[in-house]
Amino acid sequence: QSLAVINTLGLDPAKVNPMGGAIALGHPLGATGAIRAATVIHALRRNQQRYGMVTMCVGMGQGAAGIFERV
Repeated sequence: QSLAVINTLGLDPAKVNPMGGAIALGHPLGATGAIRAATVIHALRRNQQRYGMVTMCVGMGQGAAGIFERV
């Protein structure tokens, strides 16, 4: 699915999921959001970038996303 979205929207593959990510089993509910948020915040600081986006599957067809700004 991600390849289809990248192609359809004309996104730069080098900028899509640069910090990696994967489906993980056995972590507590809500951990994915906390881990992804911490990862993007540290990446923004380390790379001197202004904006970062996190998306995640919540389960049962739901999803969540967040945009972070380094100020």
